[in-house]
Amino acid sequence: MSPSPGAALLLIDVQQGLDDPRWGARNNPDAERRIADLLAAWRATGRPVIHVQHLSLEPDSPLREDRPGHVFKPEALPAAGEPLFRKHVNSAFIGTELEAHLRARGIRDLVVVGITTDHCVSTTVRMAGNLGFGVTVVEDATATFERRGPDGTHYSADLMHRVELASLHGEFATVRCTRDVLAEARA
Repeated sequence: MSPSPGAALLLIDVQQGLDDPRWGARNNPDAERRIADLLAAWRATGRPVIHVQHLSLEPDSPLREDRPGHVFKPEALPAAGEPLFRKHVNSAFIGTELEAHLRARGIRDLVVVGITTDHCVSTTVRMAGNLGFGVTVVEDATATFERRGPDGTHYSADLMHRVELASLHGEFATVRCTRDVLAEARA
C-alpha cells in the first residue's frame, strides 16, 4: 500500500540520548540521513509533519527531560508550526493528543520513521493500525539496538530490526524503503 498524498510523516524519538553507548550496538547507521531526506520531501510538498519526543521518567535514562539527551538530533529538528507530542511510554498515542490531532485534521495515513524499531516505533505502529490508520513504516529510516534474551541469547540489532519489521508488515503496516516512498512523495 502506498501512503496517500495527505499522509503525515511521523518522526518518533529521533533524539540525541539514543546515541548513548549504554544501548549497545545499533543497526542502520544511515537512518538519520534517510529521516532527513523524508523530512525535506514532506516539507517541500507541504505535507503534514508530526514529531514525537520520549521524555523518560526512569531515573537513569539519557532521555529524561532534565538531561541533554532528550533533545532532537539535528536531522530531525521540528520546524516552526510542526506539532510535537511528548510521551512517557512507548506508544505515541498513550497520554498524548496525537489521535485527536490526526482525526481533527482528517489525517488517515501515517509514514513512520524513528528509533527504535522494536520499541516505540513498533508500539506506535501497532496502535495506529488498531485505531484504523493506514501505516507505512520506512525500513531504512528506522533503527534499533542489539538485545539479550531472558535465556542469555544475544540478538544482533539487525536481526531485531528485521524480525520486528516482518512482524509489522501485512498486519499493522506496510514496510517500504525510503527510495520508494520518496519517489511517490515527489510524483
